[in-house]
Amino acid sequence: MALQFSATMADHQRVNFVIDYLNVSRLCHNKSLIAVNGMFPGPTVRVREGDHLIVNITNLVSHNVTIHWHGVRQVLSAWADGVAQITQCPIQTGQSFISEFQIVDQRGTLFWHAHISWLRATLHGAIIIRPRHKTRYPFVKPSHEYTVILGEWWNEDVEDVLAQALQGGRGYSIPDALTINGYPGALYNCSQHLTQVFPVNKGETYMLRLVNAALNFQLYFAVANHTLTVVEADAEYLQPLERDVVVLSPGQTTNVLIKANQPVGNYYMACSVFSPNSNTRNVPFPETAATAILTYNSSLPANISFPELVLPSFPSFDDVVFVANFTKSLKGQSYSKGYYYYSIPTKIDYDLFYTVSYALQPCATCLAQPFPNQRLSASINNQTLVLPQISLLQAYYNHLNNTYEEDFPDFPPYVFNYTGIAASEIAVSTLGTKVKVLEFGKSVQIVFQDTHSLGYESHPIHLHGQNFFIVGEGFGNYNASLHPSTFNLQNPPSRNTVAVPSGGWAAVRFTTTNPGVWFMHCHLDLHTAWGMSMAFIVRNGKGKNETLPPPPSNMPPC
Repeated sequence: MALQFSATMADHQRVNFVIDYLNVSRLCHNKSLIAVNGMFPGPTVRVREGDHLIVNITNLVSHNVTIHWHGVRQVLSAWADGVAQITQCPIQTGQSFISEFQIVDQRGTLFWHAHISWLRATLHGAIIIRPRHKTRYPFVKPSHEYTVILGEWWNEDVEDVLAQALQGGRGYSIPDALTINGYPGALYNCSQHLTQVFPVNKGETYMLRLVNAALNFQLYFAVANHTLTVVEADAEYLQPLERDVVVLSPGQTTNVLIKANQPVGNYYMACSVFSPNSNTRNVPFPETAATAILTYNSSLPANISFPELVLPSFPSFDDVVFVANFTKSLKGQSYSKGYYYYSIPTKIDYDLFYTVSYALQPCATCLAQPFPNQRLSASINNQTLVLPQISLLQAYYNHLNNTYEEDFPDFPPYVFNYTGIAASEIAVSTLGTKVKVLEFGKSVQIVFQDTHSLGYESHPIHLHGQNFFIVGEGFGNYNASLHPSTFNLQNPPSRNTVAVPSGGWAAVRFTTTNPGVWFMHCHLDLHTAWGMSMAFIVRNGKGKNETLPPPPSNMPPC
């Protein structure tokens, strides 16, 4: 079993991750999946801000594996970021790797997951970072808390699902269920007895630590008859926001408070799909939400009458206006109160404009209509990433030539009406391994623009090694003369993943405070597999505290 950290342990925290096979049963179906320490989802890592974490990862499965600490800034520890072919070569079968880093200036909920192929479908778990001792929350302290991990379940092996999609050059087989803490819940076959139950005491306030660990679905989350108060996102505090339904994109985490103030009984907790892709048809889950039970202690969970329970009311699966209103309502806590460690950039050194798009690549064996002899791919500024044979960080640190090019474009090579393009105008993307080099201590603005190339999509773009401030977003084409005047430079939310609006744009800002190589990609895993990814190289600054240390001696070989 995994070591579970307590708040009173020493500053150096140690944990063992053993990656092995686990037999589980869901939906009347038995399968062997890949798990950590015999747990699905995997063990929760509990630390405190400032702790030094040492994780010994041992790989006992036939797949090469990495573990990424999603949202952890990895200050001066890029070697531990855990991204295959970006910051390390993967851990091979029968081998181990010690991932070592410090939790610097962060507190809240994050998560860890495999960062190679689609193994994170089952290789994932929560990271709970407690505030420093004697530090108060900027909201009502909850009496208790629960971790709620939202995910997907396939009866097939997920690696087979991905292989079939890549071979055919088209979409993938949709999952057989959504899950809450690994269980589909009472609305699926053979699942009532596996439905997760969360007991509460009437009158008390609880924190739900929400993690969207799904591979390819943005999700709504709600609890029937209860109001949720959002207080944190991606391990950064927010001004409290009351909502009946919250939204999480893959890779996002959100802490909400819920007060047990309803009549004693049992209530459905549920998640359902938000899928705004303009080509989506027959989304499978709006009527088949994953469910758990919020049960008041004086009720009898063993006697739950599932047919009598009512699901929370969700928006339609493609309600982009509801989602936009939700995300725009998120505001950061007051910076004068000291809850943030980085200021909002106002002077911009690098002004970047990145289109996020579907694209096409030649494929002699891809015969399906409407694009015969072409496969679907994805791109940023029409660049589709090809992963190198060694890690980019290794190549950069050791000055190895011919691994990557330092000419990732600041602007898209094709200028067009991004949200009105016709299919006949689609440009084929360029395959390559390109990076953008940034100097240390500089301010960066990126505007992400969704395009209509093969259909709109809300792309959750995740940046490693750095949070950013989401200063603006909107529908349609970004206007550099008009939209900056609408930016929120007072209290924007700070996140590691931004959901670019479907058919719209989002603007983020950050300062390059962390030297290393940092991956940026769409957290819809199929899009990452299709190449909607790139990397930033942040050069060293001055002195030891601004310089990336040498790699650990036990880095996995390529």
